[in-house]
Amino acid sequence: MKKILIISDGSVGEHFIQRVIETYTSENIYYVIELKAKKYEEVNPARFKFYEFDPTSFYKLSNLLKMEFVQVIIAMDSQLDTENTIKNIRLVKKNLRVIVLNQWDMQNEDSDVLMVNSNEILASRLLDYLPNVPVIAQNVGIGEGEIMEVLVPFGSSFVYRHIGVIEQKNWRIVAIYRNRKLLMPSRRRMIQPNDLLVLVGDPAVLKSVYRAIKRELGQFPEPFGSNIFLYVDMCLVNSNTIKEMIRRAVFAHKKFKHNLVIKVVNPSNIETLQYIKEFRDENVIVDIEYKSRDLRATFYKDIKYYHIGLVIVSSEMFGDYYTRNTLYESHVPVLKLSDRSFSSVKDAAIILTNNRDLEKISSTIFDISEQMGFNLEIYSYVNEHDDDKEQTIEHYNNLAAIFSKSIKVINENENPIRELRKKENFVHILPFTPKVKKRRIYSLLSTDSEKLYYKLDNYHQIFLPVQL
Repeated sequence: MKKILIISDGSVGEHFIQRVIETYTSENIYYVIELKAKKYEEVNPARFKFYEFDPTSFYKLSNLLKMEFVQVIIAMDSQLDTENTIKNIRLVKKNLRVIVLNQWDMQNEDSDVLMVNSNEILASRLLDYLPNVPVIAQNVGIGEGEIMEVLVPFGSSFVYRHIGVIEQKNWRIVAIYRNRKLLMPSRRRMIQPNDLLVLVGDPAVLKSVYRAIKRELGQFPEPFGSNIFLYVDMCLVNSNTIKEMIRRAVFAHKKFKHNLVIKVVNPSNIETLQYIKEFRDENVIVDIEYKSRDLRATFYKDIKYYHIGLVIVSSEMFGDYYTRNTLYESHVPVLKLSDRSFSSVKDAAIILTNNRDLEKISSTIFDISEQMGFNLEIYSYVNEHDDDKEQTIEHYNNLAAIFSKSIKVINENENPIRELRKKENFVHILPFTPKVKKRRIYSLLSTDSEKLYYKLDNYHQIFLPVQL
């Protein structure tokens, strides 16, 4: 049996003793010192021994300390009494571990004395009740935020998503509370509005996950970043195309209401550079790289420095294998512009595949469609029935109901790519997966619509990373 000494004086100490009484354990025996004896309910006399005296009295306290205690807990209302009680304990027991309720910001250099700051605990607990602030487990694990509780709001990007399609790298959903009942997570379980999720993982990752769960429509390009980045390589794109890109990028920047950064590398045409500089204002930054450097390293540096959430490139640049790989490794959405008008686009098209990647990026697709005013069309190849496709369609229909956004599911007997090439104008939205970054020659005999994305190269395309 481990002997624990509790020294109490005041309401906090009284509440603490009652909680200890209600906490069953057969391994501990408690010796309680109080200035005035209190009456407690359901006390087990075999586990609790009560004493009534002043703990600042060295004579009385030293007699009790002749027993071997593993720990002392002090919860008193007087700073002076607390300090003198600690001194009395140290005169008898030099290395006994002492836990002190610190209500006065007391300082103590004794390594065996742990000061529990009551103000910090109360402030932290009150913080848990603020809206849009993550609730972090502080007394479990290392207490740095590796266990988090998040309430899923009605318009969250996680609502009506199956747990199995949520990318969980360095974090996990370990429990779901719905209507005050515990549900164990499974791959096929769907998250619903007002679910309380318990997350475990790396504290830094959980902060990003929290922001993603709380995100609602109208935030894109968040959470990827806060600004739009037009990347222009004058070695790959001619002057007329660059001018068209600038106009279309400015149009997108005004729709998304985020700052635009125009980055020019390999500058070679003075007239075009002058044209680009004319767009400079408080919301448009023009950054020209005159020196020849490692463009890949420079690109990653710019993405981080400008906090980029959407990169805009031309079809010629995206067609370049090395540029495409650089864009993929940045894990940022990419808008690839074609020669068609961008301001006249009314429809956004997605093609269902046999994987669940489209469910992972669904909220971002709805966000883009909402901000740009696109009608959302889902193309399904009926000759390839698959349960995953049905679940993806169900997921999109649920999101459409939440966001009051109509969608159109089109079942095609023909290859959807062939049918889409008959349309005048639209934007094709698809996951930015490793399939897209591969050389095109390897997909010539494939029937995978993601690998054959370049068949729709004459239309605008948005590539969305599947990572959270």
